[in-house]
Amino acid sequence: MKERHLYAPAGLRRLRRALSAPLRPLRFTALIILALAGPLALSGCDAPQKEEPPVEYAPSEDRTLVIYTSHKEEVYRPIVEEFEERTGIWVDVVSGGTGELLKRISRETEDPQADVMFGGGVDSLTAYAECFSPYSCQDWDMLQAEYRSQDGLWTPFSSLPVVLIYNTKLVEAGQVTAWSDLFSPAWHGRIAFCDPGISGSSFTSLVTLLRVLENEDETSGHSILKALAENLDGRQYQSSGQVLDAVADGTDLIGVTLEETALKRIAAGEDIAIVYPADGTCSVPDGAALIKGAAHRENAGRFLDFISGRDVQSLLEKQFCRRTVRTDILPAGILPKAEELPLADYDIEKAGREHDAILMSWAFYQMGEDSRLYRR
Repeated sequence: MKERHLYAPAGLRRLRRALSAPLRPLRFTALIILALAGPLALSGCDAPQKEEPPVEYAPSEDRTLVIYTSHKEEVYRPIVEEFEERTGIWVDVVSGGTGELLKRISRETEDPQADVMFGGGVDSLTAYAECFSPYSCQDWDMLQAEYRSQDGLWTPFSSLPVVLIYNTKLVEAGQVTAWSDLFSPAWHGRIAFCDPGISGSSFTSLVTLLRVLENEDETSGHSILKALAENLDGRQYQSSGQVLDAVADGTDLIGVTLEETALKRIAAGEDIAIVYPADGTCSVPDGAALIKGAAHRENAGRFLDFISGRDVQSLLEKQFCRRTVRTDILPAGILPKAEELPLADYDIEKAGREHDAILMSWAFYQMGEDSRLYRR
């Protein structure tokens, strides 16, 4: 788990920079040194000085929000700071992997420590449905129908196609075109893949692979998982960012990731190319959800309204290489048109129901066990 980050409106952030006291979660303590303290000391005055108590610069509970997020700081920070600027609400951010944060929320059910889970594929959020409360965001009717939660369990944030990538110096164009290519002996031990128990996007990728190949030739799910684990040669990464690093530096030849992160690395000049699998991919949204029993429910609702609102959504493609989930925002022309992508059906509810079984089977296959916990 990464350390928590505490943000505050701009004026207060400037005050913090001026005062050097340490930060504590949801509290900022600063010792105010009187302007005359220095001169009095230099004058040799023997009169004892009364010690001033610390002054607490902390928000009231009705101006507080605690967010768990699996987004990278480059995504969540500008959004959180703008939200604070507009609302005056102090936001306490705890970042980590989707899997670890969802498990933490589950452990904290009796005493919730956060208000919102921001990030993670909505299939992963669905798997932890008992931890969240339904909420219909302010612009619910403006969301694309396919990205709405039927019961309001989660609020979609952006649409994220899953893609394959390869190192352009070590792999020729056309050598990797589809999911089925991941099983080629040519890539044995040289495939970058993140642990789906940690990364929500990696779990979505794994389910997409299962759905596509099961439909293609009726191959059983457990056979697909076992074959992939064998071609990974027992290797998987602990963060999705490491997948991009490994392919870019040639440690691995090919990898599985999201369109957003791949395009950012390509724009940065790294030796990576992107492939939309010809046999089909998915574009499952990531989202946010209101944690059941949230102490700051009203503020959590305002944040969910904000991230699905027009102002934030209109910046997704230009600033974050992400796709909007709203119907009233036209594509900026930066990303390939959605209708041109070879999208396959993806049953979010089914993926949520089978979440634990798939991950348990995957863990056993990674250890070389012939598990049958997952059934198609």
